[in-house]
Amino acid sequence: MADLDQDDRIYVGKSVKPEYLMLRYGNRHGLVTGATGTGKTVTLQVLAEGFSRAGVSVFAADVKGDLSGIAAVGEPKEPFVQRAKDLGFAYQPDEFPVIFWDLFGEQGHPVRATITEMGPLLLARLMDLNDVQEGVLNIAFRVADEQGLLLLDMKDLRAMLAFIAEHADELTTQYGNVSKATIGTIQRQLLVLENQGGPKFFAEPALDLKDFMKVDRDGRGIINILAADRLMENPRLYATFLLWLLSELFQVLPEVGDPEKPKLVFFFDEAHLLFNEAPKALLDKIEQVVRLIRSKGVGVYFVTQNPLDVPDKVLAQLGNRVQHALRAFTPRDQKAVRAAAETFRANPKLDTATVISELGKGEALVSFLEGNGTPSMVERCMVRPPSARVGPVTPEERKAVIMKSPVKGKYDQTVDSDSAYEMLQRRTHETAAPAGPEGAPGAPAGQGGGLLDSVGGMLGSIFGTNRPRGQRLSTGQLITREITRSVTNKFAGQVAANIGKSIGGSMGGSVGRAIVRGTLGGILRR
Repeated sequence: MADLDQDDRIYVGKSVKPEYLMLRYGNRHGLVTGATGTGKTVTLQVLAEGFSRAGVSVFAADVKGDLSGIAAVGEPKEPFVQRAKDLGFAYQPDEFPVIFWDLFGEQGHPVRATITEMGPLLLARLMDLNDVQEGVLNIAFRVADEQGLLLLDMKDLRAMLAFIAEHADELTTQYGNVSKATIGTIQRQLLVLENQGGPKFFAEPALDLKDFMKVDRDGRGIINILAADRLMENPRLYATFLLWLLSELFQVLPEVGDPEKPKLVFFFDEAHLLFNEAPKALLDKIEQVVRLIRSKGVGVYFVTQNPLDVPDKVLAQLGNRVQHALRAFTPRDQKAVRAAAETFRANPKLDTATVISELGKGEALVSFLEGNGTPSMVERCMVRPPSARVGPVTPEERKAVIMKSPVKGKYDQTVDSDSAYEMLQRRTHETAAPAGPEGAPGAPAGQGGGLLDSVGGMLGSIFGTNRPRGQRLSTGQLITREITRSVTNKFAGQVAANIGKSIGGSMGGSVGRAIVRGTLGGILRR
């Protein structure tokens, strides 16, 4: 009888012998592949249950909603009972501790990140920016950092981009060309992201990754299920979010070397979405994270239909393999079958390429790391039935799980912190507001500025440049502002000096500029 409860291994199924995934190699990553309907989700559930029993936390994206059933007690259906008997054990229904998450906050606790945590590289990927636009986005992040402006939500990033546009001429000499047209393009892409639900994700309180790594009272690892059915309507957001999550785990977790069992196992379903049309810089980052996160005690398991979906550099890092059936109907399918067969350690008793096309539902070719970390020979395996429910929970069952969640109340309310948007707003108001008591610079005309301020205020009234704060400029006034901004310092200085001489005093230069602005405003409105 197969022992399902060994401390150092997970029972996956049976070939000519019991097939186990060794926990000490659980952080060496893995791959689960196969055509639609061949049993990938069931295998994922079997692995998740095994890690949870061993006290290892799990994160998995639930693309179709089927994986949510792991929170409910399994049903002793006849096929499951018979398969368990064939494998040599008695079927025992079970349920597992689950926390439901949802980027949109509808089917689970909200998941949020800040703009700063996401960073310019992943944001550029998310918004499909070209190299030039990504460069300007990097400048925005750099300037925000130097000016102490926190980028937390999308309105912070919009305000920062507007600030960059306003100071484009100054920034170009230090950081390179900053085009207002480029900034306009980025702003439009931000609008697209907003329409896809971006403001719900880019907010606070941000996710604390420690909440992903919990155990229940019985010592079972929490299984974190991300509702991804609606998220899949925007595949780029889905892939970028999961890559961000991996990157954050890599940055936050300490080095642990090769532990006896992983701290967290991360299942990346529909993994091909991560690599589709990804630029080389992003692929290099993915490879780096996958290669190095092992030493942080995190195992990454990619789940996809075709092994060709995963780049070779990443595929080489995946030591534990489960291959369900592939159908070789097209030349590309035949190529995929050959590629999948060649990634396994050959078994002289098995024609791997032929068997891949013959596998039935619930069967798989498996090869797990053993001994000193070498892959075992490929074997044809019958995967054991899951202990929890196969299929989705009901909305009422989901709600009950959420209500008793260990993180209930922590993320449910959005917080709007003091950040770049608010800081830049204050700067604008402080610049526009009167500077102080009578006679001080910036005091209202006629209140201590003397004859020169009175002249300036009178001319402004005549030519229509004075207006209450908050009142929108007319088209003519907008053009006036742009023209006066573009007048060179030399020209403005000369005009101011000439008028200053006729009026007298050291204040002539500033009064002269005020007269020029008022005169141009009056001319353009006629």
